[in-house]
Amino acid sequence: MLSNDLQRDFDALVPGRSIGAGSSRRSALGMMLGAGYAAAAAPVMAQTAIATPADGLVAGEVSFAVNGFDVRAYRAAPQGRTGLPVMLVISEIFGVHEYIADVCRRLAREGYLAIAPDLFARQGDPRAYTEVAKLLSELIAKVPDAQVMADLDGAVRWAGANGGDLQRVGITGFCWGGRITWLYAAHGPVKAGVAWYGRLVGQASALTPKHPVDIAPILKAPVLGLYGEKDTGIPLDTVDTMKKALAQGSPAAKASQFVIYPDAPHAFHADYRPSFRPEAALDGRRRALDWLRQHGLA
Repeated sequence: MLSNDLQRDFDALVPGRSIGAGSSRRSALGMMLGAGYAAAAAPVMAQTAIATPADGLVAGEVSFAVNGFDVRAYRAAPQGRTGLPVMLVISEIFGVHEYIADVCRRLAREGYLAIAPDLFARQGDPRAYTEVAKLLSELIAKVPDAQVMADLDGAVRWAGANGGDLQRVGITGFCWGGRITWLYAAHGPVKAGVAWYGRLVGQASALTPKHPVDIAPILKAPVLGLYGEKDTGIPLDTVDTMKKALAQGSPAAKASQFVIYPDAPHAFHADYRPSFRPEAALDGRRRALDWLRQHGLA
């Protein structure tokens, strides 16, 4: 559990939020986006999970068409308001489950229209998998980056037609979504991004022809990278490689920054998992919100 002081900081950061509240977050796997958790994400740590209420928000599932496919998404926004800054929220490999929906509600309480599209639906449902290895090989590895970029473009268009200000679009993502955040900052109409521990290097393939280090020099929007020192899947030397690539790039590339959290593992923001590190997660959220404000997204 969090200390009293840190609990107050969490409550102040997003009013109405609580730690360990809402046992329904541990509900059985459901078909609706934002409900339940992927079995492969277990164990779920009920004592640290953050639950953000939806009162005062419009929140739930929406859909939009991209190349003839109906893309579902979870969105949350302040009720009765338009002209809102837009935040694309990109999930981990586990898809748009309750944790991602809660992140959307947290952002909505900060005044954003937050939208998290289901970017895996054409290939399958990550919530149906019980093993991470199979989830990666049988589903995630089959998702083309080009498909993801097009779906995110579709999410931006939907947001613009439903109360969002397309002059103020940002993106944030976790793990798999952190990598996508970097890629979309070189592709889409965003002003800034926040990448939480996304991979930076990798082997090129037909479906993933480029990785963040490859597109670093041509970033159109600056990205804040929030990474853990003890992340065994993202060695710090790859962060150094990315920093060098950014330093040789566009103004947005040169403006990008990294924060490395000592002793933090991968997924330190994931409050429902044993990897959660509340101090690092809280500091990251504060820095993320400041970064977005700094770049005109508030």
